[in-house]
Parts: sequence; C-alpha cells; structure tokens
Amino acid sequence: MNRIVKDLMVPISEYATVNKGATLFEAVLALEKAQASYDQTKNQHRAVLVMDKKDKIVGKLSQLNVLRALESGNEQVDIIEEIEKYSFSPKFVANLKEQSRLKGMTFKKMCIKPAEMKVEKFMKTLTENQYVEENTSVDIAIYQLLTGPFLSLMVVKDENVIGVLRLTDIFLAVVDAMKENKVKK
Repeated sequence: MNRIVKDLMVPISEYATVNKGATLFEAVLALEKAQASYDQTKNQHRAVLVMDKKDKIVGKLSQLNVLRALESGNEQVDIIEEIEKYSFSPKFVANLKEQSRLKGMTFKKMCIKPAEMKVEKFMKTLTENQYVEENTSVDIAIYQLLTGPFLSLMVVKDENVIGVLRLTDIFLAVVDAMKENKVKK
C-alpha cells in the first residue's frame, strides 16, 4: 500500500498558531500550550505557524528562530552582526559575541527584549516548494523535504492548509516500513 501525505500529517487544528503581529512571548506560550495538549505518545511540535488576517499561513517560527531572537535583543550582537559582513572568521565573530555576553548580559536579561518583538521579524516566510497536496505519495514528499531541505511541509487541500507534514513523522513511517520489510523476510 502506498501511503499518502494526509495519513501522516498533523491536522492544523492541533498545531500552535499565532497571528501576524503577535509577540515572540505570545508565540512561545502558544507552542507551550500546543505541546501540553498534544498526544504525548507522539513527538512534540517544534514550531509555531504564523497566520495573516485571513487565517492564511504566511510563516513559521521554529525553536531555533526563537533562540536566534535572543541575540537580536543584545545591541552589541547587532553591531557584531554588522562586523560579520566584512568576512571576519566565524571563530573571531563567536569570540566577540562571547565577550559581549560576559559584559553583564545574563540569560534572563537576554530574554527580556526579544519577548516583546514581533514574530514576523524572526519567522521564516514559506516558499512555494514548502506546500504539498494532501494526496501526494509519501515518497514524493520525502524527495520534497530532502531537496528543500525542510523540517516540515504545509499540507494543502483546495489551496487551504489543512495540516503539517513533519520530518519526524515521515521518519517514524520509514522506521515502521523497515520493520515490516524485515518481518516479511
């Protein structure tokens, strides 16, 4: 039996979402809430979907995007990012960032400014190749994930996003298929 995308997707109703204009703090609370209510036997969500006024998904905010936001709350890091454009070595830039943190920037302080920033500053805008039709075969979706490379795809039906196909769910399906193949031998 050939599996299709809608067999593996997480319905959009189970996913964390915020509206464009929400703060980073509102987004992380939405993710926390979605994780708490999601089936604990499945893998946790690692992103928040950002919607426009027409409830169309326009971007995705991952956990990594949130961590990157912590650096943007530090004016010193903003200056260092300007310096980065002049081809200094990554090691030199990392050393500058570390020195900046040592000048009174505690972990708690790092979290203050970004919490009030808007999600659209940090979200990744979705591209055309991050959408997949619900009846697409899983093998095609795997190829799409690999060529991206993406951690998830938006599943669409009649041009509306109805779910999220996550890399982790595809991986679990691959593991199950491998197990089935071993049992058949």
